[in-house]
Amino acid sequence: MRIANSTTSTGPQTSENADNQQTAPVVQCQNVTRSYTGRGSGSLLGRKEHTQTVTAVSDVSVTVRERELVGIAGPSGSGKSTLLHLLAALDVPTSGVVTVNGTDTSSLSERALARMRLNNIGIVFQHFYLLPALSARANVALPLVELGLSRKERRSRASTLLEKVGLGDRESHKPSELSGGEQQRVAIARALSTKPKLLIADEPTGELDTETGASILDLFDDLRDECALVVASHDQQTLDRMDRVVRLQDGERIDDHA
Repeated sequence: MRIANSTTSTGPQTSENADNQQTAPVVQCQNVTRSYTGRGSGSLLGRKEHTQTVTAVSDVSVTVRERELVGIAGPSGSGKSTLLHLLAALDVPTSGVVTVNGTDTSSLSERALARMRLNNIGIVFQHFYLLPALSARANVALPLVELGLSRKERRSRASTLLEKVGLGDRESHKPSELSGGEQQRVAIARALSTKPKLLIADEPTGELDTETGASILDLFDDLRDECALVVASHDQQTLDRMDRVVRLQDGERIDDHA
């Protein structure tokens, strides 16, 4: 993350040059910058104010293609979370272009962005965020309400997904009755419920032991035929399982773009 006063300039535009050209892009960032502007004090006495701009991501390009497992790595403050939000269409860039399934996210209204996420993107959070009062099956089925599926269809799809992630015998259990690894599998099944083209996972093994984390990574590998995956992590075991890793530092991409 970089901080500058008044205006922020971006560096020369570059593009990623080493993607696998055999499969179609699911999401692309092209020379993307995301800055946030606020007001700060310009003197010790606080009598003057100036505009302060924080650049969380600067001139980053990345392409994620079908069947890829792509890691996002970097220290705290490197821009990982901001890049994930851009890839997930939870935010739009200050400059540059993010396209999801060929559509420029900046061209969409908030309502259209929400519909795009529902139809194209599944998100897995580190802390699971399961509703404690609902069963595993009900948690997985929840996004399907927005798709307008009938109760029977929702229950059937949720049961099928829980079977896929190895929890067919746990669908009536509530989160408090499940282990951490089982809760993460429920969260993954929920993210897959809308049949997304892209699955984004933020530190998905961060709260799991090594063995359980490895089983989640095995599951991700099994899912590559259904969707592309982007995984942000500090864990080297996780990053070692990726096809390639995008490395960030101070908001800029520092790997060789392979």
